[in-house]
Amino acid sequence: MTTPASDFLRTMTERGYIHQCTDLEALDKLAQSERVVAYVGYDCTADSLHVGHLLSIMMLRVLQQKGHKPIVLMGGGTTRVGDPSFRDESRPLLTDSEIRRNMDSLKGVFAQFLTFGDGPTDAVMVNNADWLDQLSYIDFLRDYGRHFSVNRMLSFDSVKLRLEREQPLTFLEFNYMILQAYDFLELSRRHGCRLQMGGSDQWGNIVNGVELGRRVDQRELFGLTTPLLTTASGQKMGKTAAGAVWLNEERLSAYDYWQFWRNTEDADVGRFLRLFTELPLAEIERLEKLQGAEINEAKKILADAATALCRGEEEARRAAETARRTFEEGALGADLPTIEIARDRLEAGVPAYELFREAGLSTSNGEARRLIKGGGARVNDERLEDEAEKITLARLSAEGVIKLSAGRKRHALVQPR
Repeated sequence: MTTPASDFLRTMTERGYIHQCTDLEALDKLAQSERVVAYVGYDCTADSLHVGHLLSIMMLRVLQQKGHKPIVLMGGGTTRVGDPSFRDESRPLLTDSEIRRNMDSLKGVFAQFLTFGDGPTDAVMVNNADWLDQLSYIDFLRDYGRHFSVNRMLSFDSVKLRLEREQPLTFLEFNYMILQAYDFLELSRRHGCRLQMGGSDQWGNIVNGVELGRRVDQRELFGLTTPLLTTASGQKMGKTAAGAVWLNEERLSAYDYWQFWRNTEDADVGRFLRLFTELPLAEIERLEKLQGAEINEAKKILADAATALCRGEEEARRAAETARRTFEEGALGADLPTIEIARDRLEAGVPAYELFREAGLSTSNGEARRLIKGGGARVNDERLEDEAEKITLARLSAEGVIKLSAGRKRHALVQPR
């Protein structure tokens, strides 16, 4: 179709957020004529979201900025089941107290991106346990199960791939797509919600909800998905050698978050600036044309803007200053990630590979050993030769810390306590 006429979909298209839509032209007309209420669902499987969730959060932010109303749906109910989409095995089942604890931890990050309140375009947070916990199983199957074809459910990629790999798919998980579809129906009834957004792996689940609304309430609903994000080198977006890139400060320091964006591959800079910052498109076009060493300036701008959105302007400024002092002056930035190690352990000496793992510079002892053997590890900027060497208090710098480095860009400080 031609360029959308509504501000919302035009911006979404120009910045590269849209992969699939159930009816883009009809949704465009709706967005021109009335305020659209839209939601994205987030299960509470961990105490933090990660960069993989950031696309959908940014979509909700754009939606709100263009005069529409976002709903953040917390999966207090569906987390008990576990989304099987494109997974090789079942998610571990969490207790109710674990789900509540994770939900409380997740809420804070959304306030960085969305304005919550009682106004017409203010975001609201809803918990699907409010209705799923009240369902009577037989009544639910009778009223809604008859609208779902098992033949069609088996045809969705998220299910088909699991079966083709001969990985077990439990009946509990098979119910997930029905529950997600029912969420959309409930939100349309309770909040006038017309649009569900999510990642491309949710397409089948979203389409089920659109069709359920049509069949049960004769209501026109819409679904819209983002592309599956991979880096230019083919890696899954948000995965690093140290693990997931978490959005919560408790799981990942602002400095490490800033560094993740600073280390973006050259070919991804323009795309990530469009998706994860609010820089004007004309400025992004200028930045993505930079070549050689100049592209590093564009990466710093990306890191500054993305970190400011998630962690705030002050944290972004401090992270950038820490990086500048660390890399340009060779100094110890005060905001480098720091771990405390008991003084008596350091007196006796801690094997280098253990220290690198505990500092978060590797995910396992084996990975730390390989890093050191490959010549990529340094202690106080001196190359480490022996992975089993014991690091002691003798390594303390004048600042009273030990600086660990994995490669040129990842650092941590060890401080005795």
